[in-house]
Amino acid sequence: MWYNVSGYLIVKLLLFSDLHCNAQAARKLVEQSRNVDVIIGAGDFGNIRRGVDITINILKVIDKPAVLVPGNSESESELAEACLDWPSATVLHGSGIEIDGVDFYGLGGGIPITPFGSWSYDFTEEQAKALLADCPEGGVLVSHSPPYGAVDVSSNGESLGSVAIRKTIEHKQPKLVVCGHIHASAGKHTTIGSTVVVNAGRSGIIWELA
Repeated sequence: MWYNVSGYLIVKLLLFSDLHCNAQAARKLVEQSRNVDVIIGAGDFGNIRRGVDITINILKVIDKPAVLVPGNSESESELAEACLDWPSATVLHGSGIEIDGVDFYGLGGGIPITPFGSWSYDFTEEQAKALLADCPEGGVLVSHSPPYGAVDVSSNGESLGSVAIRKTIEHKQPKLVVCGHIHASAGKHTTIGSTVVVNAGRSGIIWELA
């Protein structure tokens, strides 16, 4: 953490998503983490409900606070179990945590329900709305799925994001939304009102939050 010339607290974040068992990408994130304050992982550490520990076992050497949400490739309980010996990591799903005076709130899973079948950890829009009910205003929302109409365009040009997440953003106006899920939009960012929405991707993005 540091302060800018105007006296505002700056928190450096490392944003990522969709590792899908990629050990090389996880090792790169460990290197990047040395220059930030908080790590944010927006889901899909494993692949088709397997291999979550492949990337978590690499990432767990990071001793900075880490905020993680499950993707649709692992459940909340599977991710939490993999993180049992990563003491600085917190798994969020319909829950939040405060770090360095910043409110973080998390929502995992594929929203709306994906076409991938029973293995995918998915939620309906109504379920997502309920899980987002306690999202605080003005914080950081970490969601595996993007909001509808923002960094959610698939390789065939279709918007696949969540209406419930978008409505929550419009109502609660978080400073930042970190998401993933739609690989074709990885690394892109846009705004909804005053809220910045980042589809993080596996390469890692360092973001300064004021």
